[in-house]
Amino acid sequence: MVEPASVEDSTGLVRLEGAVTAGDFVIVCDHASNVVPPGFGDLGVGDAEMQRHIAWDPGALPVARGLAERLGCPLVYPDASRLLIDCNRPPEAEGSVLTVSEDTEIPGNRNLDPQVRGHRIAAIYDAYHDAIDAVLDERQAGGLTTAVIAVHSYTPVYKGIARPWHVGILYDMDRRLAAPMLAALHADMDLVVGENEPYGPWDGVYHTLSRHAEARGMACVMIEIANDLITDEAGQRRWADRLARALPAAPGIAE
Repeated sequence: MVEPASVEDSTGLVRLEGAVTAGDFVIVCDHASNVVPPGFGDLGVGDAEMQRHIAWDPGALPVARGLAERLGCPLVYPDASRLLIDCNRPPEAEGSVLTVSEDTEIPGNRNLDPQVRGHRIAAIYDAYHDAIDAVLDERQAGGLTTAVIAVHSYTPVYKGIARPWHVGILYDMDRRLAAPMLAALHADMDLVVGENEPYGPWDGVYHTLSRHAEARGMACVMIEIANDLITDEAGQRRWADRLARALPAAPGIAE
């Protein structure tokens, strides 16, 4: 079931699935959607390009949804393309709104009017992060154990360079989820597992978890899956199952 987030969200671009107070985890999916909603103009990018990783994280939302179902916990995500604004970057960051993504020009982002940028920030970025805050606030007020998981996917070949990993487990200051997950995934000899690969917090990719989980002392982890492994339902189910098994039964949260 998909419900609007329990915050002020006049654009309806943030989605909350599951009960806010259920389970021990909260799952976020920063790049869940490749949608350019009505009222946000034309990015000047063709339909085929909008299916690529430049516009979203293909397969990430179904895996995040499957993982939330298996863990019995809420899922929060923005229903708008990262090309409008990247919800996993501070709005003032250089990579927040790209004029070139990988090898593709984004004409609709060139010489962006400050009012247009401000609208994107308010309607997408702020609404999404306000929704996460609202979920975590409610859980903390109820004294609930909470760990935060961010689910992403990545392209297995970037600018002509192959990436060998099937999955990457990313962490910064907190390893309470990353350490047992790495141990569990490394035990599968069929997997090539990256530790802070293909990105790390130093690349600016840990913004959502730093802002919400680490700031509150909550355990957290970022999961990156090669997107060619989650193109269909079977792959998405397989990875949701694998990740649910790899997570510790008791997150060990210090509020």
